[in-house]
Amino acid sequence: GTDVEIAEGKYGWAPPGQKHLVLGHESLGRVIDPGPSSGLKKGDLVVGIVRRPDPVPCPNCAVGEWDMCRNGLYTERGIKEIHGFMSEYWRIEPEYVIKVDPSLGMLGVLLEPSSVVAKALEQVGLIGRRSFWEPKTALITGAGPVGLLAALFAKLFGLEVHVLDRVVGGPKAELVRELGGTYHSGSVKDLGFEPDTIIECTGVGQVIGESIQKIGANGIVCLAGIGHGGAATSATIADVASSAVLRNNVIVGSVNANKKHWYRASQYLARADRKWLAKLITRVEKPENFMNALQRKPDDIKVVIQFSEI
Repeated sequence: GTDVEIAEGKYGWAPPGQKHLVLGHESLGRVIDPGPSSGLKKGDLVVGIVRRPDPVPCPNCAVGEWDMCRNGLYTERGIKEIHGFMSEYWRIEPEYVIKVDPSLGMLGVLLEPSSVVAKALEQVGLIGRRSFWEPKTALITGAGPVGLLAALFAKLFGLEVHVLDRVVGGPKAELVRELGGTYHSGSVKDLGFEPDTIIECTGVGQVIGESIQKIGANGIVCLAGIGHGGAATSATIADVASSAVLRNNVIVGSVNANKKHWYRASQYLARADRKWLAKLITRVEKPENFMNALQRKPDDIKVVIQFSEI
């Protein structure tokens, strides 16, 4: 989805002094030359971390929390001022490499969206410790790659999982059911329960507003989706704020991930059912057919451009 929006010109920044940006912030490769003393060996399956700390650096970047950068001077492979991984060969600093369980094979390409989910769930867990909190139900809004991986990880944590998406049926609904979760289509406000936590992955204003008003007492809404919408009225904002205040709710935004989240995500993926993960990759395209990859189809979940055999 991010690559599609960059290709449409909605955002993205070329490296300084250049007029083009090589895409590819999600990656998977096999090591050809590990370099000296890198902890890697030839043949390792690896993924490249996307973000780099700002050069100042701000206090958070200085301690390795570049996902929490305070001054916005960070850079990102394939998104912001650094070329991405979309090529037959790519080079990366050893400290920004994450090894992938070799049994995952091609499925290791799911590690980048998984790292975002790992951070979002960590944020929810940390905030939950402000009081006695035993969450039982999680609602994930949006059944794209991030939403479905959030459902997977929430299930690994023992939560009762519900996923809501605008699509009525199809492969997304079936994937949720295979997890043992419940799939919903329609409106958040029509759900017959109040979730303990909501991971919001759509970025749609109406869904966000309904989620904040639907969350249970002491619950946490984590906003992980980025959308575009019109200006909200002061009355709407006041209603949402009143709902949050009176029920001790927390609304937190979460974006990107740092190295610990990448590592945890790799562990979660290693525990997941391979047949289920494989169904997230709905299409594989060759580089010469890249335009097909940028055209979304109704049943698409994750589309991969594959340069060579893994």
